[in-house]
Amino acid sequence: MSASAGATPGRPWEWGEAEWRPHVDRVRAGRSLKPASWPECARCAVALSFDSDHETIPLREGEVTPGKLSQGEYGARVGVPRILRLLARHAVPATFFMPAVCALLRPDEARGYVEAGHEVAVHGWIHERNMELEYKHERDLAFRCADTLERVTGRRPVGIRTPSWDFSERTLDITRELGLLYDSSLMADDDPYELLAYGEATGVVEIPPEWIRDDAAYLNMDRYTAVRPYTPPRQLIPLWRDEFDAAHADGGLFQLTMHPHVIGHRSRMVVLEELLDHIAARGDVWYATHAQVAAYVWQEATGIGTAL
Repeated sequence: MSASAGATPGRPWEWGEAEWRPHVDRVRAGRSLKPASWPECARCAVALSFDSDHETIPLREGEVTPGKLSQGEYGARVGVPRILRLLARHAVPATFFMPAVCALLRPDEARGYVEAGHEVAVHGWIHERNMELEYKHERDLAFRCADTLERVTGRRPVGIRTPSWDFSERTLDITRELGLLYDSSLMADDDPYELLAYGEATGVVEIPPEWIRDDAAYLNMDRYTAVRPYTPPRQLIPLWRDEFDAAHADGGLFQLTMHPHVIGHRSRMVVLEELLDHIAARGDVWYATHAQVAAYVWQEATGIGTAL
């Protein structure tokens, strides 16, 4: 039985309020945590993230052919070094969401993120689809991932992004049990907010991603399906630039999700380089990891500091 097996039976248009309301109320957006101001007198915050999935995308499907695995290997072998060099040139911190299997395959990579001043956060065990898991399996994998990342990097992760942003009925419970500061899988706002569970404030900060601000949504390629890259990389520049400009005008958060095996190619790194140049031209942004953003907005909202 999967985690989604608890869904209300029958056809949705036949549900009474007692059937549909609990589904809606299970996990909701609570109060906005958008602060009145950002550190360093910045107009807006910029939080870059990279999902270092590497070989786990084919592995989670049981796909073990060298061709598919090599596409993921490219992300670790070529994409990650390019990304780290670019971030270093611009003195920009980032968050790397890393499946535990990837950390076990390349512990030096995982430690290297931390040594370079970046954050490493939970991203599943093998990029599993948690919507298809029983609760006990989802919980076990989440705890094993957190424990593995701590053992490999020397730091206990404080945040999670679920693989593929899947979020089961139990994901928030597991996140709270892990004692994590934040999640970055849900999309109810542009700016940080607190998650509610059946109307109860949870103390978990949401750093919302969005498919609009995800490289894979535009650039993925799969040989055997209809998934084909239909967006020339440079077309992402005006889209993401407009997203940043709007966040800057609002005094909010600009959050971006990328993948080393996607953005890390030569013609695509141009996109990130030009975007960083555009952001730098503003001169009044606060670059931060997702953990730093979550800790700051929580302290601003509650007066309670969080040790990172």
